[in-house]
Amino acid sequence: MTRLHALWRILALLLLLGFAASWGLGALLVWPTPSAVPAATPPAFDLHLRAGDGLLLAATYRPGRRPDGPAVLLLHGNGASRAAMAPTAAVLAQAGYATLAIDFRGHGQSASAPHSFGLFESRDAAAGLRWLKARQHGAKVAAAGLSLGGASALIGDDGPLPADALVVEAVYPDIRHAIRNRVAAFTTAAPAALLEPLLSVQAKPRFGVWPGRLSPLDAARRYAGPALVVGGGADRYTPPDETRALYAAFPGPKRLWFMAGRAHAGVGDISDPKYRATLLAFLDATIGPP
Repeated sequence: MTRLHALWRILALLLLLGFAASWGLGALLVWPTPSAVPAATPPAFDLHLRAGDGLLLAATYRPGRRPDGPAVLLLHGNGASRAAMAPTAAVLAQAGYATLAIDFRGHGQSASAPHSFGLFESRDAAAGLRWLKARQHGAKVAAAGLSLGGASALIGDDGPLPADALVVEAVYPDIRHAIRNRVAAFTTAAPAALLEPLLSVQAKPRFGVWPGRLSPLDAARRYAGPALVVGGGADRYTPPDETRALYAAFPGPKRLWFMAGRAHAGVGDISDPKYRATLLAFLDATIGPP
């Protein structure tokens, strides 16, 4: 064996090991994250509904001031559950809005399934919207989604959710940027640039779509309703310039709001009085007072 052949064999082995390692990392990223969720306190109640593809979803409904009043569908972030949306639901219920918070597939108490960064979770969001619309006798319903939740409201099989208004918080523009930013947050830009293609291309074997299909930015252009786009001033996963680009993509009435100094996990914190006032004002103007 020549020295050149030996080098090629070593290179091939390293590439094989690299692909195997990236596939293992990808498996961890999509692994289900079930968790316990505290039982609802009346008048709120827990329920189950089915997504369009048959998966059983756990949810919590909180009634509003009127049985036919406006409502908000609450969509949590990756790895969380509807429990993370409970503080927001409580504030909205106090204001008079009905709410439905769901556990996405593979999260909380819903059926186990791989995470898909909003692609298949969009079916869960659609099921939640249908249920809430029916429960409120056709009243206007807004959808508010954090990160994964916001992506699920945009990249559905039939396009964005037909909600009467959208609140999207810390939502990635496309899966390639999402992966690159998250890897860079733990390493540096160079390893992130090398690893991202090995991870993003896994969308095809895992979900049956190319990475370009996972693009909330492209999907936003097809939502003509009112949108509130929220970002974190210190978000490294979805930096402010990406939030501005998502905002620019919405063609209808819209508002951009940044939570100063907030990292990704702090976006959408309802305990922030300025954000709370912004959210309630947006809902009042778009789906009406409760």
